[in-house]
Amino acid sequence: MGVWWIVVVALLAHTASAAVREYHWEVEYKFGFPDCKEGMVMAVNGQFPGPTIHALAGDTIVVHLTNKLATEGLVIHWHGIRQLGSPWADGAAGVTQCAITPGETFTYKFTVDKPGTHFYHGHYGMQRSAGLYGSLIIDAAKGKIEPLRYDGEFNLLLSDWWHESVLSQELGLSAKPMRWIGEAQSILINGRGQFKCSLAAQFSNATAQFSNTSLPMCKFKKGDQCAPQRLHVEPNKTYRIRLASTTGLASLNFAVQGHKLVVVEADGNYITPFATSDVDIYSGESYSVLLTTDQDPSQNYWISVGVRGRKPKTPPALTVLHYVTAPSSQPPSSPPPETPRWNDFDRSRNFSKRIFSAMGSPPPPRKFKKRLILLNTQNMIDGATKWALNNVSLVVPATPYLGSVKYKLRRGFDRKSPPTTFPMDYDIMNPPRNRNTTKGNGIYVFPFNVTVDVILQNANGLDANASEIHPWHLHGHDFWVLGYGEGKFRPGIDEKTYNLKNPPLRNTVALYPYGWTALRFVTDNPGVWFFHCHIEPHLHMGMGVVFAEGLNRIGKVPDEALGCGLTKQFLMNRNNP
Repeated sequence: MGVWWIVVVALLAHTASAAVREYHWEVEYKFGFPDCKEGMVMAVNGQFPGPTIHALAGDTIVVHLTNKLATEGLVIHWHGIRQLGSPWADGAAGVTQCAITPGETFTYKFTVDKPGTHFYHGHYGMQRSAGLYGSLIIDAAKGKIEPLRYDGEFNLLLSDWWHESVLSQELGLSAKPMRWIGEAQSILINGRGQFKCSLAAQFSNATAQFSNTSLPMCKFKKGDQCAPQRLHVEPNKTYRIRLASTTGLASLNFAVQGHKLVVVEADGNYITPFATSDVDIYSGESYSVLLTTDQDPSQNYWISVGVRGRKPKTPPALTVLHYVTAPSSQPPSSPPPETPRWNDFDRSRNFSKRIFSAMGSPPPPRKFKKRLILLNTQNMIDGATKWALNNVSLVVPATPYLGSVKYKLRRGFDRKSPPTTFPMDYDIMNPPRNRNTTKGNGIYVFPFNVTVDVILQNANGLDANASEIHPWHLHGHDFWVLGYGEGKFRPGIDEKTYNLKNPPLRNTVALYPYGWTALRFVTDNPGVWFFHCHIEPHLHMGMGVVFAEGLNRIGKVPDEALGCGLTKQFLMNRNNP
């Protein structure tokens, strides 16, 4: 009885401290000026980016989402939220739910279980690139003390922006031959960038890689939507800067002129702090950095966000760190920080290898039960360019996987598992000898509560000397990043290099050119979960797989999530026998 009473008291205390945060959102297109050029953006309640959600760990989030788009479906993925007990609320069209049809409302309800820097975004077609995103910030639960000390904080959501509509981009990606989307016109900070003008035009060389001095100096009027948001700081204080990248394509580098950054959080998990002059951040990643305002308080300083991993045809995004003791109209006295060379991949790998879990973080299991080795290739299908894993290019079916496995609908997808490895004699350094691939919608099914290793293996694309960075994101889980390697993964050998002492917990990880990345997770979250490259066009072209686990433990799924495909008729028959 005593133990039972303690459990009851603990549950009541949790219920008393946790809150329900309820929102009513409408999504529609509106005209905006993200980079000083008018274009269509996807807005939530008229806002671009969408409203920031602030909550405490343990809170329940309820979002009533109404689709006011005239001709498109809609979902929202809550990036970084594990959806423990609510897999149907993950917001992945075709995987965990049907797309919300125009005029309809769908309610997401889920619990945020731990503090961290996260965001949300569209996960239907390429709506993330159209501007459907916003921040989701979770602070420590009431009564809990966060292991970070700072005097104030800023939240910077980073994205890239095209002037061509995403519907046109999607059409081009599916065309024969493919019409590539090209590099973005602008990089945005909190939805604001500059295309027609330059903040740094008074300098002869704004950055080493992209000089934008041919553009006129920016002159903003009050209320201009593209005017940069300055960060106003006091001298001799420490500030937390939350960074999250929802880019469709670009890998980015963040730097603050003259200031060191101490990285303390990655993807919602505390890490062993380390100091750096700049931060590489890939699509889908989030970080917190601490910045101390210990420079000349009579000056202002550039904040720069430049392109990494791709030849930078997009100018850096700039804003200003404004010391309140300096004149607000005074520009920094020297050029912005130089973005590191775009193809210095050794530098990129070295940054990733500096990230270790914080003391007290859960260690990974020592051994794995299941292992997948996934070869990432670029191929062709009947003249269309595709991306594939182990020579299968994913095509998500019309019936959401979650409905098919929950209600045992055999025809919802191919029940044959995709390949778990690839021929070890495959030449990753050159274009594929077999340029063709096949479409598929099979999934990997795992028992509940087993340890799974995934080895991501990069290779050359269809063209010579073409291997790219791919940031991979797993829904429903954090995973341990066990290591990175160059060349081809060697089973039985490269496992000896794994970091099993303090690997970081992440939900997104970089796969570097001509190399491999090893990660480990536990199948402790019943549901069906997307695992995919977070680059929008790559996912659109088939670069993803689906994991299913603990299928007999999946709880009740709201009928509203599954009113399409085969589940629609199943639910009608069940509810009207």
